[in-house]
Amino acid sequence: MLTMTINETSKEAKAFVEYIRSLSFVKIKEEKNRYNAETEKAIREARAGIGIIKTKSHDDLMKKLRS
Repeated sequence: MLTMTINETSKEAKAFVEYIRSLSFVKIKEEKNRYNAETEKAIREARAGIGIIKTKSHDDLMKKLRS
């Protein structure tokens, strides 16, 4: 078994997907995003730690947010 992730935004990618769909030994399982693109991006960034403010105390957090 082999798993591939293909971003179908380009013309070449769409053509490739159509080709592999035509093969009898290939089964394609399509997955939809749970949320819209903006929310999916925010989830990925949060998991990667992008945009997270680390502080030692509440007062320190408030100072960083105000500046």
